[in-house]
Amino acid sequence: MKRRADLVTCAGCALSAAGATATPLLWLSASRTRRHLGGGFENEGMDPTVLLTELPFVVLGGAFLPLLVLTVLVRLVGRRRSRTD
Repeated sequence: MKRRADLVTCAGCALSAAGATATPLLWLSASRTRRHLGGGFENEGMDPTVLLTELPFVVLGGAFLPLLVLTVLVRLVGRRRSRTD
């Protein structure tokens, strides 16, 4: 049982790191974000404060959402196994 717990912990950390890395990249590729960071015509609509207001929430969401999904899946699988035992 300890080996399974270690595997789940390792998987959770890996998913969290991947999510915290991938979500800012997706956020930066969005047209709305590019416009706010200077991609508009003659800097129209440029708002660099999105780096301070949105980016922290994007990183936190990307780190915690995979952990939440993994936790729910582990609980559901654990319940299913306890019913069959």
